[in-house]
Amino acid sequence: MSTHTYKLTIAYDGTLYHGWQKQPNRPTIQAAIEKAFLSITGETVSLSGAGRTDAGVHALAQVAHFHLTRDKDPAKLLIGVNALLPDDIAIKSVEKVDAAFHARFLAQSKTYRYFIHNGPIRSPHGRQTAWHIKKPLHLTKMRTAASYFIGNRDFSSVVAADHDSKNSMLDLREIRIVKRGEQIVITLIATRFLKYMVRNIVGLLVEVGIGRRLASDIVPILDGRDRRLAGRTAPPHGLFLVEVDYGCHSERI
Repeated sequence: MSTHTYKLTIAYDGTLYHGWQKQPNRPTIQAAIEKAFLSITGETVSLSGAGRTDAGVHALAQVAHFHLTRDKDPAKLLIGVNALLPDDIAIKSVEKVDAAFHARFLAQSKTYRYFIHNGPIRSPHGRQTAWHIKKPLHLTKMRTAASYFIGNRDFSSVVAADHDSKNSMLDLREIRIVKRGEQIVITLIATRFLKYMVRNIVGLLVEVGIGRRLASDIVPILDGRDRRLAGRTAPPHGLFLVEVDYGCHSERI
């Protein structure tokens, strides 16, 4: 039986969800979207996402794909699914794509941003979207520390102890740290990311920024390939998936 493939670009506030991936008896982004599509198409769909964001993590442009047995107008799907989704999830676009498209396997790179509110007084408005750190952060030292992460290397020291990937080698292409007033934005771009990797890197950068570690400490931590060498994991609510790049593999049909 022939099927029709659709690509979604999705934004969500992950505060109330146990991450992207569907789990029994727990609210997840995937489950909410699949339920909405079942209602408007009459078909049980299975979303394949570009990545599995953790509980409490947000997205500006998560990407997923799914198949339908019947051809549907993408514009009507977009209107229909958004009418059924809760206010903290929105489908930004629906595109019909070639059957060979795969949201995860064809991704060329992913971009995450981590937001920090660095000031003496907490922000009530940003409490669910930024990590509040009272102590001043030394950005020059953080940028020096960030440079040691760049490259194609083994990131075993900064992934979750229970991660399920057999390969911890990947290419971390860029880390940018920008300060705007009391907001610090850390942008990371890599071919792929492993469980808790961004949050563990941010946790180390913050320890350098407050003077708890030296920037040069990053080298032996990475060389040790041992999660116990790294520090705390940054909280999830400051993290956003902001882009998934497919190069020439995301063209519409």
